[in-house]
Amino acid sequence: MSAHRRAFVQPGPTLNPAQLLAYARFVADQVRAGRYPVEYDPAQRWHQRLYRDRRVDLWLISWLPSQGTQLHDHGGSAGAFAVLSGELAEAIYQPGRSAGRRLEPGRPALTERRRGSGSGVGFGPGYVHDVRNLSRAPAASVHAYSPPLTSMGFYDLDQDGGLRTLATVPTEDPEPEWRSERSGPSAA
Repeated sequence: MSAHRRAFVQPGPTLNPAQLLAYARFVADQVRAGRYPVEYDPAQRWHQRLYRDRRVDLWLISWLPSQGTQLHDHGGSAGAFAVLSGELAEAIYQPGRSAGRRLEPGRPALTERRRGSGSGVGFGPGYVHDVRNLSRAPAASVHAYSPPLTSMGFYDLDQDGGLRTLATVPTEDPEPEWRSERSGPSAA
């Protein structure tokens, strides 16, 4: 049994971020091996559920250049995503951080991370981020959530750098049909 597989096959009602990341990476390897096809849609991000049970929800998502999400959370779910091809940019909301090096309590900021093929991140409930393909090449990623998604919150930054809630949407899909007040990409 591979190290990835051992990390997520454990008893319990939910999976933690490390287990979810191991699971997402394991499935990304299966996608690379041809087990699941990846499609691309120029109009919106393409996505397909690969698996769901009471503990975990697993999705394959493709990203053409300039496709991205609105700033969002995953309701009460922990999550992870593994980039299986291309590169994705992630903006992570971190309360109490300044855009510079010095910590400034009460001064939230978005921290940018580039996630290339083979990389990934696991996160707990309350993690707020957006994900975008800023490169010139298509990208694909595998996303895992535990417990399975039931809602997502969508946000914008207010003039002080705090979160302003735009909507909370009941959903079992990481790509719900919803548009923000801004004229940006569809949220997910």
